[in-house]
Amino acid sequence: MADDVTAVVVDDHPVVRAGVAHWLSTAEPPITLVANGEDPEVAWTGPGADAGVVVLDLHLGASTPALPALRRLVEDGRNVVVYSMRADDETALQCMEIGALSYLTKSEGADHLVQAVRAAAAGQSYTPPALAGALAGDRSETRPALSPRETEVLVEWFQSESKEFVAQRLNITLSTVNSHLERIRVKYAAIGRQAPTKAALVARAVQDGLIGLDDL
Repeated sequence: MADDVTAVVVDDHPVVRAGVAHWLSTAEPPITLVANGEDPEVAWTGPGADAGVVVLDLHLGASTPALPALRRLVEDGRNVVVYSMRADDETALQCMEIGALSYLTKSEGADHLVQAVRAAAAGQSYTPPALAGALAGDRSETRPALSPRETEVLVEWFQSESKEFVAQRLNITLSTVNSHLERIRVKYAAIGRQAPTKAALVARAVQDGLIGLDDL
C-alpha cells in the first residue's frame, strides 16, 4: 500500500479526534491527518475534501446515526472507515451495506484503526474482531443493497475488457472503479454470499436480476 496516506476524522468529541490524530501520526509510516471536526462537512470542504480516507463517527451530537452522511460519502466515491461506540451487529452490517469499507468499535484500539485506514486508502476492506463477529453471525440471504452507481459500475465492468475502460466510459478514476467493486464484494460477503472473483460477481448479478445473460 502507498505510504502517503491521508485522512480526515469526523467526530463530535475533541478527545477522540486528538487520540485518533496521535495514533495516525505515530503509525509507522505515519498517516497524515489533513483535517478533523465535528461536522461531516469537514470531509467535503478545505483539505478534508482531498483526504484519501474518511474516519466517521456515527453519532455526531444527534440521537440518530449519521447514516445519511455515510451514504453521501460512499456515493461520492470516498473511502470510509466507520469508528463508533456502537458494537451491535445490526449497525455494523448496515454500515457495510451502505458502503463503508470497515466498521470498528472504539474499544478496538490503535492497531486495528491504523490497519483499517491503510486498507481503505487502497480501496480495500479490513475486518477487525467486532466486524468479523457480525459477518459470521449474519445469515441473511437477501440481495445486497447496491447503490445505483455501484450497479452501473458493475454492469459496465461485466461488459468491458478492463477496469480502465469502465473508468473512461463513466468519466471516473480507476481508483473509484476499484473502490466501488470492493464495496460490492464486501456487501455480498456481509450477507454470506462471497464473490471474490469477476466470475463469481457475474453469477451473483445474474441470480439477483441485476443483469441478464443477454447483457453479457
